[in-house]
Amino acid sequence: MPNLPTSPLGATLNGSGTTFAIRSSSASGIELCLYDATGNRELRRLPMQRGEDDVHSLTVPDAPAGTRYGFRASGTYDPDRGFWFDPAKLLVDPYARELDRPFHYDPRLSAFGDDTADLVPRAIVTEPQTAQRQALLFQAGGLIYEIAVRPFTMLHPGVPEHQRGTVAALAHPAVIAHLKRIGVTAIELMPITAWIDERHLPPLGLSNGWGYNPIAFMALDPRLVPGGMTELRETVAALHAAGIGTILDLVFNHSGESDRWGATLSMRGLDNHIYYRHATDRPGELINDTGCGNTIACDHPVVRQLILDSLRHFVLSAGIDGFRFDLGSILGRDINGFSSDAALLAEMHGDPVLQDRVLIAEPWDIGPGGYQLGNFPAPFLEWNDRARDDLRRTWRGDSHTIGDLATALAGSSNIFPRNGGENTRSVNFIAAHDGFTLIDLVSYAGKHNEANGEDNHDGHNENHSWNNGVEGATDDPEVAAFRRRDVMALLSTLFATRGAIMVTAGDEAGRTQRGNNNAYCQDNGITWVDWTKLDDTLIAHTAALSQIRARFRCLP
Repeated sequence: MPNLPTSPLGATLNGSGTTFAIRSSSASGIELCLYDATGNRELRRLPMQRGEDDVHSLTVPDAPAGTRYGFRASGTYDPDRGFWFDPAKLLVDPYARELDRPFHYDPRLSAFGDDTADLVPRAIVTEPQTAQRQALLFQAGGLIYEIAVRPFTMLHPGVPEHQRGTVAALAHPAVIAHLKRIGVTAIELMPITAWIDERHLPPLGLSNGWGYNPIAFMALDPRLVPGGMTELRETVAALHAAGIGTILDLVFNHSGESDRWGATLSMRGLDNHIYYRHATDRPGELINDTGCGNTIACDHPVVRQLILDSLRHFVLSAGIDGFRFDLGSILGRDINGFSSDAALLAEMHGDPVLQDRVLIAEPWDIGPGGYQLGNFPAPFLEWNDRARDDLRRTWRGDSHTIGDLATALAGSSNIFPRNGGENTRSVNFIAAHDGFTLIDLVSYAGKHNEANGEDNHDGHNENHSWNNGVEGATDDPEVAAFRRRDVMALLSTLFATRGAIMVTAGDEAGRTQRGNNNAYCQDNGITWVDWTKLDDTLIAHTAALSQIRARFRCLP
């Protein structure tokens, strides 16, 4: 295994100017590209010097904070052997902390020899930022409120129009008042780092509204956080002042560079063999344990360092309380499969910046042996899909479910103590961003994803849902009453379970996605929360449940 560089990677301001450093073991050369203040005109292209541990670096005296930059890497272009070097491609720094524009997919990003300077965001040199160290607000058994940032406030009448759909909107008094009313302990923000649309979406006139297709792990997406790290830090501070923590949902399992036919934007063009997992006997074949085209090599020391540095960055610069890891089993994967003793998992727990933060795993991926519910090391919390399905089946009226219900209420005691743990580490939920909303769960017997352009083939087929006699929207007051009753019963059961609990934004108020259970590509009224149509009876019921739950310390 290679040694890790001791000097900082990325762009670091110092007394001599800015030092740019990037790692590549197989590039024959890397050039630093500097741009004017608009990011549109290239000013200089400077060769970098390869040094110890394959770190290419260069100190530029006249590159102050605000300087726009990118990289170009030269070397072998042989995809069958896993080499994708193409100096025509402008590459984003994996350590970029800010970007000057969002990513947009274009076929030229995939074509060898096509220059992409007009397509790729520029990284921005930033001043170091420090957030006040805050004692962890989220406690065992708390209520996590999952938020897709843009859909949550796009239609909020109390939020100024220029703030709607941004992280800053979450600090608005009207939003905080709603969170406090229903007893939220911590919000969990679906991805806010820079992402790119999947290449099949633009021809369909669709776009990714959820962000689970990242390119730069540290850089915030300008569409959601136009004020950059300052905006995130100030929002976190406002939520802290209200007694509410902030958890970031991060994607370290794959990148938006996708499969062999995907874009060359950053890691692929810098050192494909380091950053991604490949078939051992076919070095050009990407492992796809994610279903997204590639798999990040989380067992490689360079990648582990990048992930740990990213987590530290958000804690130190913004005061983030914790993290949820999408397809988290990949964090513990190597060539032999998943291990609860994986180096990256141990390093997270042992890191002095991270050791007191909340860590939540989605404990599965689609690779061999990828389902690992209950197998993450303490103190990792884990999304519990078994409890989700058992609670759904019970209220649907399936037979022989009472025992499973009791187990779920007890925090899935058959799962979490089996590795010596004494307390449940379950995050219980009935609905999440994937799948039906809570009201759709009791309004649709089957998925209705036609708007996604895949002939309704995408999304889960088995949702353990029911429609109360009518499929979808209805004006029948009796059916509507039955559906509200079912949602109230489901919420009541969730709030009675041991462990942490999670509610997805709007589910406490009857938000519908019109039966779409895979709405990641619907950045429109299908996913936007319509605050004028929320069910106040359900909101009041959720608030009452939070108050009751807070009285009983046996539930964590």
